[in-house]
Amino acid sequence: MSKMQKPAAFSPDDRNQPLYADRVRVYPQAVTGKVRRAKWAVLGFCLGLYYLLPWMRWDRGPGQPDQAVLVDMDKGRLFFFPIEVWPQEVYYLTGLLLLGALGIFAATSLFGRVWCGFACPQTVWTDLYMLVERWIEGDRNARMRRDAKPRWSAGDWGLKLAKHAAWILIAAATGGAWVMYFTDAPTLLRDLLHFDVSPSILGFAGLFTLSTYLLAGWAREQVCTYMCPWPRFQSAMLDDDSLAVSYRAWRGEPRGKARDTSAGDCIDCRACVNVCPTGVDIREGLQMACINCGLCIDACDGIMTKLGRPTALVAFETVGNLAAATAATAAIPPGPARCAPGMAARRPARLLRPRTWFYAAAMSVIGAVMIGAFAGRTDVGIEALRDRAPLFVRLADGSVRNSYTLKISDRRASVERLAIGVEGLPGGASWGVLNGGEPDAAGRPTIETRADGVAEARLFITTAPQGRPEEESTPIRIRLLQPGSDTERAAVGTVFLRPRS
Repeated sequence: MSKMQKPAAFSPDDRNQPLYADRVRVYPQAVTGKVRRAKWAVLGFCLGLYYLLPWMRWDRGPGQPDQAVLVDMDKGRLFFFPIEVWPQEVYYLTGLLLLGALGIFAATSLFGRVWCGFACPQTVWTDLYMLVERWIEGDRNARMRRDAKPRWSAGDWGLKLAKHAAWILIAAATGGAWVMYFTDAPTLLRDLLHFDVSPSILGFAGLFTLSTYLLAGWAREQVCTYMCPWPRFQSAMLDDDSLAVSYRAWRGEPRGKARDTSAGDCIDCRACVNVCPTGVDIREGLQMACINCGLCIDACDGIMTKLGRPTALVAFETVGNLAAATAATAAIPPGPARCAPGMAARRPARLLRPRTWFYAAAMSVIGAVMIGAFAGRTDVGIEALRDRAPLFVRLADGSVRNSYTLKISDRRASVERLAIGVEGLPGGASWGVLNGGEPDAAGRPTIETRADGVAEARLFITTAPQGRPEEESTPIRIRLLQPGSDTERAAVGTVFLRPRS
C-alpha cells in the first residue's frame, strides 16, 4: 500500500486571503458576427413578444375580456387566446412548468447553457441595457477611460445621467408591461394618463421597475454568476456529446505573436475576453460564469479573418471532439499543420442519445397527458364537498342523512337548468336540493348553473330506515343530467357515511 500524502500546509499568503473580494467591473466590447446577429434576432423577438402581447385582442363574446393573454384576478381565470383556465385546473400550469424545465434540461444537454446565453430574461434585458449604454457613453475603451478619471466633467455627468434616465424608462416600461398581463392594457394606460391607478398596481409596477433597473443595469453578470442556481448544476446536464462554447486548445496553444511560426493560432489578443458579458476567459475551459452566449466566437473569428487563418478557433464543440482532436495532433508541431488532422478527428455531435431520448420521452408523456386532459374538458363541471361536522345525522325514524355542498362550474356565457341524480344508494333512498328548482319529469331536483361562474347548492341524501347500507362508507356518484333524460353532463364520486352497527 502506498503511503498517504500529507496535505499541503497553508502558506501565510493563503491565510491572508480575504473572504470577500471586491467586484471587478466588466466592460463588454461591441462585436459583430453571425452569433451576435442571432442574439439580436432573439432579443428583438423576446422583447417584442413581452411588450406587445398584452395589446393583442381576442373576441370571447359579450361580457368577457377581449385581451388575448390575461390573468384575471377578479374572476380567477387565466385567458390565453381561446383557452380559459380556471383555478381548479392549476395542473395545466404545473404541466407547463414541467415542460419548460425539461425543455431547458434538454437544450442544455444538447447545446450547453444556450438558454442562459440567448433567451434568459436576465440576458435579454442586460443586452438591451448594454446596447443603450454603448449608444450614450461609447464602447468599451471610452467607458473605461471615463470611469478611470479622478473627477468627471459636466459632459461626463450628462452622459451618465442620460444613460440612467434611459435605463429607468426601459425599466418602467418593463414593469408597466408586466402589470398589463393582470389587467386590461388599454384601460390601464388610460388610467395612467389620468393619474387614476390603484396603489396595488403602482406598487407591483414599481417593484418590477426597480428589479429590472437593478438586475440589468447594476448587477448584470453577478446575477448569472452568484444569484442564479443554474450554473451550479449545469455540469450534471452535460456529457461528452454536448455542444458548448469551447476553445480548441489543440490548435491555439502555445500562444504567441502573429508572426511566430512555432506558436499556435491564438495570439493572446484577449478579444474573446473583452467581448464577454461576464468577463470569462474561454481559453481556461468550461466555467461556471460562462453563459454560452457565443460572442467570443465572433470576436475570435474576426481576428482570425484579419490574420488570414481558419476561423472557429473558438466554436460550439463537444468535449469528446476536443479530446479526439488533441490526441490526433499531439505529435504534430504547433502551427497550421495541426488544423486539418484535428478537424478530421472530429465526429458529428450525437444529438440522439439516451439522455436526450429520456427528455423527449418525458416531455411527450407530459404533453400527451395535458392534451388528453384538455380534450376531455367539459363546459360544465361538478365538485362535491361532504360535511365533516357532523359526518351524518340520525333522524328520529332511524334513517341517516348526509349533507354535501355542490360546486357547479359553467364556462359558457349562458345559464342552464340541470337535474341532479345519485347512483350507488340502496332502495328507498332520497335526495333533495336546498332552494333548488322544480323537479324534472323523473322527479329529480334541479339547479340552475351560473354563467361563466360557479353555482353552489346544498344536497341532502337520506336513506330509508329499512334501506340503510350495511357498510359504514358507501361509494356514491353524484351526476348532473339533462332534465327528463339520463344524458350525463358531469359527475363526481364521493361517499355516504352511516354510524357503526
